[in-house]
Amino acid sequence: MKKVTVDHITIGDGLPKIIVPMVGNTVEELEKEAELIHTLDCDLVEWRIDFFEQVSNFQAVASLSHNLKAILEKPLLITFRTKNEGGVYDLSESDYFELYKTIISNGNLNLLDVELFMPEKQVNELIDLAHKNEIKIIMCNHDFQKTPKKEEIIHRLRSMQDKGADICKIAVMPTASEDVLTLLDATREMYETYAQVPLITMSMGALGMISRVSGQVFGSAATFGSATTASAPGQVPVVELRKMLETLKQ
Repeated sequence: MKKVTVDHITIGDGLPKIIVPMVGNTVEELEKEAELIHTLDCDLVEWRIDFFEQVSNFQAVASLSHNLKAILEKPLLITFRTKNEGGVYDLSESDYFELYKTIISNGNLNLLDVELFMPEKQVNELIDLAHKNEIKIIMCNHDFQKTPKKEEIIHRLRSMQDKGADICKIAVMPTASEDVLTLLDATREMYETYAQVPLITMSMGALGMISRVSGQVFGSAATFGSATTASAPGQVPVVELRKMLETLKQ
């Protein structure tokens, strides 16, 4: 399997990497959040720009990424999560791609989150532009209602890989403990049989929390931990998450 290196962090090597989300609404909140995260023992930072009150001003987003990256001094993943997949701001498909093109061309970031079920032609163009600017693509899919069958989870992850993703990510919602096992078994099979790039998989909510710390056993290369406000149900505070990962290693 390939590894992905951004700045000094190699995803797919060693312990699962810890990604901490920033979900501030204003410039002031985000800068304060970045200053806190700078002090934490995490590996990467995700800026959830759908929370940002100025997200419709594409150039403002790109410009602020420079300030936040300088404060964080950590690899930065930028994500606009659509409402269909749990985001907080409604953006048309054309604006989604225009926003991302502006960020790629004028921002400062290491990774960009792209959703699997966006139109294929525009996604291909976006991935090409990102790669020309040395930005890696995390392609993702979220199901907040259920856990698909194992075969469907693997199919989606393989589709991301086929589309040129540098990292493939899926998050699903369990309604029973069996669903958590489905996600973990799908991760294992994908990792052992098909994966050519790193995977990030998780079962959400309290029921799925075990999946956020067991990646090194089943093949997930990164996990999300919260600094202040969680961006998805079941995220563990980053300080506790690091302890859990180290304990499992032993």
